Amino acid sequence: MKTVVVVVGGGITGLCTMHYLKRQMSEQGKDARLILIERNEYLGGKIHSEQVEGFIMETGADSIVARHPGVLELVRELDFEDELVYNETGISYIHTNNELHAIPAGSTFGIPMSSESLHASTLISEEGKARALQELTMPNTNFTKESSIGEFLEYFLGEEIVRKQIAPVLAGVYSGDLYSLSLASTLPYLVDYKNDYGSIIKGFEANRAQFEKAANKKFISFRKGLSSLIDRLEETLPEVEFWKNADTQKITQNGDQYEVIVNNEMILADVVVLAVPNETVKAVLVDEELDTSLSKFTTASAITMYLGFLVPDAILPADGTGFIVSHNSDLSCDASTWTSRKWKHTSGDGNLLVRLFYKNSNPRYEEFAAMSDEELTKVACEDIRLSLGIDAKPTVVNITKWIGQMPRYDLAHNEALSVLLADLEERYPNVLVAGCSYFGVGIGACIQNGKQTAERIITTI
Repeated sequence: MKTVVVVVGGGITGLCTMHYLKRQMSEQGKDARLILIERNEYLGGKIHSEQVEGFIMETGADSIVARHPGVLELVRELDFEDELVYNETGISYIHTNNELHAIPAGSTFGIPMSSESLHASTLISEEGKARALQELTMPNTNFTKESSIGEFLEYFLGEEIVRKQIAPVLAGVYSGDLYSLSLASTLPYLVDYKNDYGSIIKGFEANRAQFEKAANKKFISFRKGLSSLIDRLEETLPEVEFWKNADTQKITQNGDQYEVIVNNEMILADVVVLAVPNETVKAVLVDEELDTSLSKFTTASAITMYLGFLVPDAILPADGTGFIVSHNSDLSCDASTWTSRKWKHTSGDGNLLVRLFYKNSNPRYEEFAAMSDEELTKVACEDIRLSLGIDAKPTVVNITKWIGQMPRYDLAHNEALSVLLADLEERYPNVLVAGCSYFGVGIGACIQNGKQTAERIITTI
């Protein structure tokens, strides 16, 4: 009898699990029945591209970090390099006091990599800059990688630079309050810099070349949108049975195997991979003893909106690619990407395409979440008018609500994951969890996690 491997979840993690498993099976001369179950009619999960009136819009992630291990390797394996596009480089801004201030050159996530970068900031007072420079001589006696990144940065660099320049950037990337996020789950190398060089800033200066090299063209997408990568993965997996529009209802043990109930049909599996959100894992593995650890994983929410205009992209500030909203702003949004500027392929006619973000950390988020699409569009248009001076009506609007679907890596995450993995190993051998709820939020992390999951599975076949 063939080993039956079922992957629940057709996002990038589930697809990469199948991609690397198929490759290892071929290399080792092994065989198995491979089934991938996806509840939507399309694969990709949070990766989904929509094309309307000449615009390409990504309803989830809009790009992939090119330098993440395995990303370009996967693109080459899929013979997909000809479809690659890289981001346009430019100035990112912080919108504060109803003005756009450039995030200083020579900074990473708003953290200055030199004293010159610090002094160039128009966001920080002279007193705030002087306080940040005290970091150069302050020893680290208490902080580890399990410490709060917010507390770490404020202790060494001061409250002003964290609040005005660093927090807006980092909170935008990691979808959470910096004071509840650990260094380990965000920027663990900051502790190494402090310990090895005696200073965060000196650590950045010593490693500046690698950051400057990565700063240009550091994100990738594809000419027809990120969904084309998903389509390519599916195309290269003819051995896999794809069950789409398929709802996984329950998973129960049957001896050494597992009964996977899908649309009221039973699949008997030897290995099950749950590459789905944490809440879905809780729903299909009904087990009170697992609920304790599963309940410790937290999520954030956001509303993202695209607005496309029949006005030229050239109306934007020169060399700008978007902004993050800080304090003292009349804007309702939390951030904006000038998509047609950052990603030329998203606007075939060179017209303006803007993406706005409204996160659950926003004081008005609950109000926004209850609004109709028409009401949200009015809010977004006002934000564009205030920030860019554009009064035109959009010809294209695309709204996506990610309610409780954005994993948040707080201080309890690593411990909760360790407990969950131990519980699964003891109670459900060969049931594996995977994906962004547990092993990293970026697409690159999901690709790597898929590869690691396949390496675990191949030993059971």
